[in-house]
Amino acid sequence: MSVLVRDPGLETTVQDTGRLGHYAIGFPPSGALDSYAYHVGNALVGNAPGAAALEAVYLGPTLEFTTDTVVAVTGAEIPVTLDGEPVPTWESVAVRAGQTLAFGQLAGGARPYVAVAGGIDVPPYYGSRSTYTLVGIGGFGGRALAEGDELPLGDAAVDPRAGRRVDEADIPEHPTTAELRLLVGLHSYRLTPDSLERFTSTPWKVTPDANRVGYRYRGAELEFVPREQPFGAGSDPANVTDCGYPVGSVQVPGGVEPIVLLQDAVTGGGYATLGTVVSVDRDRLAQTKTGDHTRFVPVDLDEALTIRRDRAGRLDRVRRSLA
Repeated sequence: MSVLVRDPGLETTVQDTGRLGHYAIGFPPSGALDSYAYHVGNALVGNAPGAAALEAVYLGPTLEFTTDTVVAVTGAEIPVTLDGEPVPTWESVAVRAGQTLAFGQLAGGARPYVAVAGGIDVPPYYGSRSTYTLVGIGGFGGRALAEGDELPLGDAAVDPRAGRRVDEADIPEHPTTAELRLLVGLHSYRLTPDSLERFTSTPWKVTPDANRVGYRYRGAELEFVPREQPFGAGSDPANVTDCGYPVGSVQVPGGVEPIVLLQDAVTGGGYATLGTVVSVDRDRLAQTKTGDHTRFVPVDLDEALTIRRDRAGRLDRVRRSLA
């Protein structure tokens, strides 16, 4: 049982929930950038929550199946065909051996996900099948997919069947201006008060440098509070003594082009962390593309925890409705 890659698209990788627990040795988690789309896709085809799926960006892959199975495409708004005939997204679809799944032109969002019953059965590395391309580990040979690759499929799906459908109210929209809720800190004191206010009021434009390592933005210049260079810190006003970077950390090297660090980013360094995008909203960030805009909306810790709890409840409800 396998999937043949006839065209890999722009960049398609194998991802799961991520390689957690290895920050101390410098491994970022990797894993699906849009966690909601990934988890719902697995639920649609009867997979366990941690099964590996495919994450594409902008251009979806062309895939031929060597066995009868069930697939689901979630995430970005993009037309999908099976042997040239349109099939729905956010719904499980039966596929026969020899059929080919393909994608049209992106209409909204940035990343479509393809879940297949049984999951993509590549070997786990440090407890995860996720691809970390910067050092070439995990996934399929530690890299993005290429034409001619053959991906093995697992057989652990429970009741894989076509016709499961996510309610319209539970399908996210992908506006061209995304609001990302931000827990301000750890080093927000390094910005002047006017600059911190400007950071949260500016519509930041996504640059072409946005990828799985981090999203870079343009929109305003920010000023840092004058200080003497601390021992162990660099000379850039944005430098601090080295610290750990949570996934979702926001940095502004030189006061221009903020960067939100994502699942493939380095685990620590010497730039001030102005805040952290709440985990739920990294899904929304992952579905923005070059030229889209982003606004950062400050929240406090209690709000961030409530957002996370509400999202977990929503995902549990969707899973139950599809079971």
